[in-house]
Amino acid sequence: MPNSPTQAEIDAERKKVRRLQFMMSMVLNVIGQQDSMPVEEASELIASARKAALTLFPGKELAYDLLYRPRFQRLIHEKYGLQ
Repeated sequence: MPNSPTQAEIDAERKKVRRLQFMMSMVLNVIGQQDSMPVEEASELIASARKAALTLFPGKELAYDLLYRPRFQRLIHEKYGLQ
């Protein structure tokens, strides 16, 4: 199989995925648990998380929008009553 990834490349990709999952979980938890956080601050945090995710995985905007955007939208809707 030509151009198959090496074990080091696979391990590096797994590490990036774990880092992304941890980061997104942290952002969701911080927003969800900070009762006094204004919606503007939550939105800035989400935008920063998106930027960091796309830094880890350039060109994967669609994947981010499918996986994480709905979670953040649901949280914002539940917490602030916004759509």
